[in-house]
Amino acid sequence: MLKRKYGNRADWKRVEQSKYAQVPLHAKEFQGYITLLNTVKVKKPLITQYGDREVCIVDNGYMWLQHFPFGKHYSVTTMFDAKGEIVQWYIDICLENGVEGGVPWMDDLFLDIVALPSGEFFLLDEDELEQAFKNGAISESMYRLAWNESRKIMRQLQNDEFMLINLAQEHKKILENELH
Repeated sequence: MLKRKYGNRADWKRVEQSKYAQVPLHAKEFQGYITLLNTVKVKKPLITQYGDREVCIVDNGYMWLQHFPFGKHYSVTTMFDAKGEIVQWYIDICLENGVEGGVPWMDDLFLDIVALPSGEFFLLDEDELEQAFKNGAISESMYRLAWNESRKIMRQLQNDEFMLINLAQEHKKILENELH
């Protein structure tokens, strides 16, 4: 069974107070929904590790900008610290993106790619994808889709061709005035 993840992250217990905004965007470079979650107050920071590097991805005042592109097999979350600096891009490989009850969602296909401002990037959760396939939670076509999409995106990242990374600041500005 795939996990459906919503842009408003309404069920996130770590976040005690937040502001949220979303808009559909129909521009030449992006068609889909963009969402912005401002974690005004959290119970405790969330710190993750990549190799020997620790990265704080959630704390008071952080913002998560998420892209839900129509017809694509990924969703991108740009994580900003309280000063507005990008701490990472988190790319979820997904079966599809959609909208339910007015809120955008994506059906997670386990594989994730993290890109850091330093230019480094990491493929995550291969073991979860393998387990889901072995257990029959996903079909062979979903399994192949996840691997093919992740390889394509990693090539684009390597060649500086994954354009949503370059649109993050501009799209965040669109939503900042809409937060409530």
